[in-house]
Amino acid sequence: MTERGCGERFEDAFRALYLAYHRRDGPRSEVPAASRAVLTHLALTGPVSVGELALHLQRAQSVVSEIVAHLVHDGYLERDVDPADRRRSLIWLTPQGRALLDRLNRVLDVPRLEEALACDPSADALIDALKALAARARPPQPAPPVSSHD
Repeated sequence: MTERGCGERFEDAFRALYLAYHRRDGPRSEVPAASRAVLTHLALTGPVSVGELALHLQRAQSVVSEIVAHLVHDGYLERDVDPADRRRSLIWLTPQGRALLDRLNRVLDVPRLEEALACDPSADALIDALKALAARARPPQPAPPVSSHD
């Protein structure tokens, strides 16, 4: 039997950790996918017009406008006149919208992790080691082309 490498052992431990602490509270159903796409785009780009957002999302402007109206009503977006062109309005995330997006993007059950790590004196070292491992990551290399023998 061959000894398993560090990569394989880490993968086993990572899978176990992920399965143990993965969120199971269904947060992603809190907001429809189209609304989440709007929030995500605005978090990346900053203020845009509904027309620009519709182009990016490849959706009809009327559909995006309706989504934006709901998100404005719920307090996740703000809309105001573009100071550079008073004929158009810009939309952007509110602090409440950014908090919602942060919550939706969480993969792990942070309160359970906090509880588990609170009593572990090596928690800081573990976190530092994970950060160092992430910093050493290289972009994945493309798979070699599959040769076909005609």
